[in-house]
Amino acid sequence: MFSRSQSAAAAVAAAGAMAGETSSDVELLNRIATGDKLAMQALFARHRTFVYRWVLGFVSNETLAEDLLSEVFLEVWRQADRFEGRSSVPTWLMSIARFKALSALRQRVDLELTEEIEIGIADPADDPETALQVKLRGMLLRRALNRLSSQHREIIDLVYYHEKSIAECVEILGIPTATVKTRMFYARKKLAEMLKRAGVERGWP
Repeated sequence: MFSRSQSAAAAVAAAGAMAGETSSDVELLNRIATGDKLAMQALFARHRTFVYRWVLGFVSNETLAEDLLSEVFLEVWRQADRFEGRSSVPTWLMSIARFKALSALRQRVDLELTEEIEIGIADPADDPETALQVKLRGMLLRRALNRLSSQHREIIDLVYYHEKSIAECVEILGIPTATVKTRMFYARKKLAEMLKRAGVERGWP
């Protein structure tokens, strides 16, 4: 749930969103690089929700996430002319957001994954028993995720819950392709082992 400050930001961005709704992200960045404030508002309105949720998944604190959201888009305003197009704009935003979030987390000691897990949401068509099993499996998966290292949780979150490709993970995390693949392999392996010990034989890709 967004706070009043975010609601106010959404209202301010509405006009910019309408002005930029037919522009591509790259076009908006090009305009931002020339000092176009309407383009900045449009880009903010288009991507603020996913950036906020992405940051919140790292810092687990709504107030801090709001502050970091502002910092991310301030960085976009300052650095728009440096976008090279080697990745999509959302991926570029995520790389900025990740850097800001990890910088903030260095000052904290209670890091834990709080991202909501979609698998825990039951299908309305399920009968009560099946729905309960799905919910239980989701709880066990969340518990297993929280026991992974921060690096392994991060790669699982990117690939499965944000549907990022290996190439996009490389861009966001700033690590080699081989490292991304290695982390994914061991993250999946450890998850499978923990879930098997918890009595869940299936349910994880």
